[in-house]
Amino acid sequence: MVVLSKIYTRTGDKGETALGNGARVKKYDPRVEAYGTADELNACVGVARLAASGDVDGALSRIQNDLFDLGADLCRPDIEKDAEAEYPPLRMVDAQVVRLEEEIDAMNASLEPLRSFVLPGGSALSAHLHVCRTVARRAERLCVELASAEAVNPAAVKYLNRLSDWFFVAARIANDNGTADVLWVPGANRG
Repeated sequence: MVVLSKIYTRTGDKGETALGNGARVKKYDPRVEAYGTADELNACVGVARLAASGDVDGALSRIQNDLFDLGADLCRPDIEKDAEAEYPPLRMVDAQVVRLEEEIDAMNASLEPLRSFVLPGGSALSAHLHVCRTVARRAERLCVELASAEAVNPAAVKYLNRLSDWFFVAARIANDNGTADVLWVPGANRG
């Protein structure tokens, strides 16, 4: 259990922060960028939940918890030293990816195939989910970039890749099962 009795520590006043293994790094370190963007995504999901209800709200709640798991995973480098850790580090697992895939398949089964790209919008929930989708893609890009330089749990990258797809399909569901999607009309305003 986490206990936070004091919110500020002053330890970051000189532009550094601690990773999950205690190492101090600059606040612009690629690992901090990656898990900070996962945290930003979690905040976006919280805003989307204001427009959600029922099963969608429940799914978004599960995603928010997963995003904290993701942050815990990403803030802990040295995957190869997990067995030596004093306590087992929390890592994303493939079961979390599989759950997203199953939910995507279930939602997508009720949708007509797309014949155009979808513009973000339609309902308020759909618009919020599209914001979540784009932040998830940015988090994924940052994780892939991080993985090019140091070890990153492959399940974390897969999770973010599926999550952005989940947000896309959920945004279509939020638009009356896609019937209220705002479709891109190529060259519509060229005169």
